[in-house]
Amino acid sequence: QVQLVESGGGLVQPGGSLRLSCAASGSIFSINTMGWYRQAPGKERDLVASVTSGGTTKYKDSVKGRFTISRDNAKNTVYLQMNSLKPDDTAVYYCNTDGTAWRNGIYYSYNDWGQGTQVTVSS
Repeated sequence: QVQLVESGGGLVQPGGSLRLSCAASGSIFSINTMGWYRQAPGKERDLVASVTSGGTTKYKDSVKGRFTISRDNAKNTVYLQMNSLKPDDTAVYYCNTDGTAWRNGIYYSYNDWGQGTQVTVSS
């Protein structure tokens, strides 16, 4: 089983910065895409940013130029550097990864979520 542990959320003033981290652990054979999603109250969960194993990144239009996603493959960790934060960025942020893991000698595909971390942007 793959576990995802997120950290780095909190309360920040508009214009401030936060850095989210998500570490994957368990019987991981390989990780394909690592990404961050967010869900605000009353809204659907949607993609904020993602990065493939080859380093290709994708961003939600509203965060381009302010957020940067990166990953450390040696640590199975993905980061989201968030700058120039706005009140509209307030949400629960979830880490998501997919890839191949193994259990009882059998390889299987997985797609797992972290528990979520709250980001609140307010003065």
